[in-house]
Amino acid sequence: MITDGNQRISNLQGEAVADTRKIGHETKRARRALSVINQNLIGSNAYPCIVNKKPSSQKCVIYDENIPNPIQRPITRKFAAQIAPTQNQQSCLVETNKQVNSVQNSNEVEDSKIMDGECKAKATIDLPVPMSMEESEVTPNQSNDMEEVEMEDIFEDDPILDIDGCDSKNPLAVTEYVDDIYSYYRKMEVCSCVSPDYMSQQFDINEKMRAILIDWLVEVHYKFELREETLFLTVHLIDRFLARHTMVRKKLQLVGLIALLLACKYEEVSVPVVEDLIFISDKAYTRQDLLEMESTMLNTLQFNMSLPTAYVFLRRFLKAAESDKKLEMLCSYLIELSLVEYEMIKFPPSLLAAAAVYTAQCSLYGFKQWNKTCEFYTNYSEDQLLECSSFMVKFHQKAGTGKLTGVYRKYSTSKFGFAAKFNPAIFILNS
Repeated sequence: MITDGNQRISNLQGEAVADTRKIGHETKRARRALSVINQNLIGSNAYPCIVNKKPSSQKCVIYDENIPNPIQRPITRKFAAQIAPTQNQQSCLVETNKQVNSVQNSNEVEDSKIMDGECKAKATIDLPVPMSMEESEVTPNQSNDMEEVEMEDIFEDDPILDIDGCDSKNPLAVTEYVDDIYSYYRKMEVCSCVSPDYMSQQFDINEKMRAILIDWLVEVHYKFELREETLFLTVHLIDRFLARHTMVRKKLQLVGLIALLLACKYEEVSVPVVEDLIFISDKAYTRQDLLEMESTMLNTLQFNMSLPTAYVFLRRFLKAAESDKKLEMLCSYLIELSLVEYEMIKFPPSLLAAAAVYTAQCSLYGFKQWNKTCEFYTNYSEDQLLECSSFMVKFHQKAGTGKLTGVYRKYSTSKFGFAAKFNPAIFILNS
């Protein structure tokens, strides 16, 4: 039994060897048959999906099996040799064949030599190129049309975004009538504006004293950790009161304290008490002085304190600009710098807020940016903002210098994102 098993194994091995030899002979026959077919293909017509390229073209095209063919059939090396007639293209194909021959067996080396001979014999045949790879000539009119289409795509108007769509389910955003609210603010801001030269009516105070007072109030506001709305309303009340009532120099600080007290009563939940205001004034005034000035200011303003400030518009315009925390802090910094300056009174609150957003965008991005969405919701074009924005850039440049540095030191802290460290948009001054 063991002998018979060994004989069977030996017979199976012999048959396997014989089959291998037969397969080798069949492979050689198949290779020779393919070479004969390729020789016949030299004189045959090209595939119906392939066209002849113009003789003027001298481009060297190397076909790769990885590139999809229009007839969904890989182009073999031998067929590629048949469609490479020119000398430049022949040299490219010879180098490609050499690289391929380095990894083929000896039989394929012989076939490649035959292929090189065929390339030289057909050096005068036009180069057929697949239709998908052939470059069509573009007339001047067509090229101009293409450029016009591209320019239209580049300079197409930006779409106006719906900035309230994301808050449709937020009842605090009042998206149903938020546009009506800001339309009302637009009408009322005319009443809130004061004369830009009201200081000429004052005989004992001037613009520098006003700047010192507001710079000091910025620090007090920061120490008490009050809301931003409170600071803007405080400055607003001071200007409206001084535009209607003459004031002596020694009571100017008292006017600032009462304006802060009234703004806190209007905006804050927790209001500073009168004793706190007396303390921060270094006891320069008594409790009776504060109460009398409060009555005087309210009667002078006719108890009208609900007029829009720049902060009201700033929140809306930042939403239109799709701002992040960095842009928001820089806008607040620029607009607080403007609060200190008397010459910025001539600008209405909405323009002041829009210019702060525009200037902050220019500072952060390094170029002028004012899209259609911002223009739509602010009702100001870029040209209308340039004058106010130029003033803000100048204030940004000189911030931190001189004696009035309250706003600069406030925005140099991490709480306000070091907004005072950003570079000013000087290029706006050259426009």
